[in-house]
Amino acid sequence: MTTAFYTHPDCKLHDMGAGHPESPARLQAIEDQLIASRIDQLLDYRSAPLALESELARVHSAAMIALVRERSLALAGTAGTYPLDPDTAVNAHSWQAALRAAGAALAATDAVIAGEVDNAFCSVRPPGHHATSTTPMGFCLFNNVALAARHALEVHGLERVAIVDFDVHHGNGTEEIFAHDPRVLMVSFFQHPFYPFSGAEASGGKAVNIPLPAYSDGKAVRQLATEQWLPALQAHRPQMIFVSAGFDAHREDDMAQMGLVEADYTWLTRQIMQVAAEHAQGRIVSCLEGGYDLSALGRSVVAHMKVLAELE
Repeated sequence: MTTAFYTHPDCKLHDMGAGHPESPARLQAIEDQLIASRIDQLLDYRSAPLALESELARVHSAAMIALVRERSLALAGTAGTYPLDPDTAVNAHSWQAALRAAGAALAATDAVIAGEVDNAFCSVRPPGHHATSTTPMGFCLFNNVALAARHALEVHGLERVAIVDFDVHHGNGTEEIFAHDPRVLMVSFFQHPFYPFSGAEASGGKAVNIPLPAYSDGKAVRQLATEQWLPALQAHRPQMIFVSAGFDAHREDDMAQMGLVEADYTWLTRQIMQVAAEHAQGRIVSCLEGGYDLSALGRSVVAHMKVLAELE
């Protein structure tokens, strides 16, 4: 297997302020653990390009794109930040970082569909799955996975794709964007009730949401994924799978109260790989979402990457 690893130094320059959990240190923690695990040399490292505004516009409104661009660029030459909501801010580098994060997801989609690589992981920030078609929120500026999925459908002509979201928070933005698109199946689990306090009610879209109470462990997630996710994925027969890879359901992550460990992310990734092998020619693009305990994040990404690269 050839697994691409997309990232860019610009993604470390986006900074929402001292003490913010969605920090540049997250990407460094991932890089450090890849080196420590000695799998870094087995990955195809690729530089994330800049997405075009016309590509962002396939998913997001012109007003939303302009808001992020103008608020970020207005801070040029300063060390300040501008709050977009109580949890989300931009600095002078956020526009560039957001274009890199989106660009990574798009480039990875192109590379996987072209057969240059078997699958890809995008180690980028800002994350994306809370960003709706009109609103940046929840640490997210643009919805990287939604942009990649729409790119696969509209540019490459795929007929069906699936999005697997295992972040501890419901991917409300992704679900809103595809609520009326039967070509896209979204499967997710998330702690509930919890931010953004959505997902437990039917949205009208093609989604299999699994709300879980706090302190649920990997055994519960595996059972429900087996009973609900996998039959839905098999029935949908996706031609490509996109992953919103949040690792904040880890038991060491104090941003939430769930009990997953690295072995659970290994198991989840294996299930995704099996569905992709059967229906999607193995095509997977995974994008970093949450995960805020730096050690747990790095270890969990390594577990995810080892399966993608068939190293275990």
